[in-house]
Amino acid sequence: FKCLCRHVDLSPPPQRCKPRGNTEQGKSGLSGYYYQGVWRSLGGTKVHQFNNSSAISQCLKGKVVHMYGDSTLRQWFEYLDQTGPYMIWDNAKNILVTYRVHGPPLSFIYVPTSELRYIANEIDGLVGGTNTVVVFSIWAHFSPFPIELYIRRLQSIRRAVIRLLNRAPDTLVVIRTANLRGLTPSESLNYSDWYTLQLDKVLRAVFKGFNVRLVDAWEMTLAHHLPHNIHPGRPIVKNMIDILLSYICTK
Repeated sequence: FKCLCRHVDLSPPPQRCKPRGNTEQGKSGLSGYYYQGVWRSLGGTKVHQFNNSSAISQCLKGKVVHMYGDSTLRQWFEYLDQTGPYMIWDNAKNILVTYRVHGPPLSFIYVPTSELRYIANEIDGLVGGTNTVVVFSIWAHFSPFPIELYIRRLQSIRRAVIRLLNRAPDTLVVIRTANLRGLTPSESLNYSDWYTLQLDKVLRAVFKGFNVRLVDAWEMTLAHHLPHNIHPGRPIVKNMIDILLSYICTK
């Protein structure tokens, strides 16, 4: 793993990209823990509870949220609104939330080629600004492939994030990390939590010191009593959304 990662460009971002802190970890190295079903952060932003649609919409009032990634991020979009599939628009509160799947590789075949867009290209098309939130998650479909491919994809996204933060430093960028799977004997032929953990380490290394926030899906699935699943249970997703909204509302 160290040999593969030595080629990652870890040079610091431009001076205008002032670090906001890309981890929410306490002195123990852990990002948090559950108490009575609620995620408690050990550092960084205080996590607030958004227990109804009114609280969520009030937090998102006047915001534009763009989500890019795999089906684990689509869970977040679906949690916010079940109608989708690609856009949520609240005219009264001026809220726009979009979701788009990331470009190949993908482990399913029912996405029209016209809908396949690379995250870096999508980010380059954004104006950004204080009311813009960019959220992405990219890991699950890279698990069967050599890690070099994943590194190159992250480097491309990294450069796009630099360009975005240079033209609009107040843009909030949030990254959802990888989580554990529920591995059956057949799935174990192609997937591995150990390998996913290596992808997660690469992701954190590539964006270390950047003006971005992380939602630590790895810790949040590892610490919860629900069985591991590529698509975490709704109680876990709810806690992840609470972290995302806490970032947005304290931005």
